[in-house]
Amino acid sequence: MADEEPTSIWMQPERHERSGPGRRPGYSREQITRTAVQIADAEGVEAATMRRVAGELGTGAMSLYRYVPRRDDLFDLMIDLAMAEIELPGGPSGDWRGDLTLLARQFRAAGLRHPWLIALVTSRPTLGPNLLRVHEFALSSLDGTGLDIDDITGLVGMLNDYTYSAIRREIGWLEEARRTGLDPGRWKRDYMGPYVRQVVESGAFPLFNRSVLDSRTAHLGPEERFRHGVDRILDAIAALIPSLRRR
Repeated sequence: MADEEPTSIWMQPERHERSGPGRRPGYSREQITRTAVQIADAEGVEAATMRRVAGELGTGAMSLYRYVPRRDDLFDLMIDLAMAEIELPGGPSGDWRGDLTLLARQFRAAGLRHPWLIALVTSRPTLGPNLLRVHEFALSSLDGTGLDIDDITGLVGMLNDYTYSAIRREIGWLEEARRTGLDPGRWKRDYMGPYVRQVVESGAFPLFNRSVLDSRTAHLGPEERFRHGVDRILDAIAALIPSLRRR
């Protein structure tokens, strides 16, 4: 008989076990997931195996499969636990720019706390309750602009794509700094600086020269650079709304 198709973890009731004389204590999905998140934060998501989580909890890996049937389910639970940290009001404020800015900044904070999050959330079609809460808030922020749902979804996706990309790039910088021992400032000044000066002095790439010598944003810190990029995406959305509404 063919194997049954896997069922989403969100459709599976959570297993509850009572401890008693002669029985090992039961676990919860949240306990298992929090342990996996702690491992992934410290050592990377590859280290968050069921065997490793079981070892941290002092049990065997097979016992955890009664609560979380597959490692993919564990990934979905980890994503949703991280998304629970994104603090949002109960509904949109009516200022869609303010709401989407708040969401982007909260997502950046969660992504930096959990460097594995962006890679997982962009590679897995997961819809846990906390991710749905965040997504619903984003869609609701634009719901009063007169756009249809396809345009709302597309514009939120455009902001998400920038947000994910910017966070991934920032995490890459941080990981490279840890690997080399050079912070981004020293990397630019001591490692790339001499070469960049040579390129500028050659005059071979005039627009690159302008981006180095005349840029107002080249020397922004990570948070300011992220906010600047979010503002430009929101400017684009504001410019698109009238034409999309007329269409």
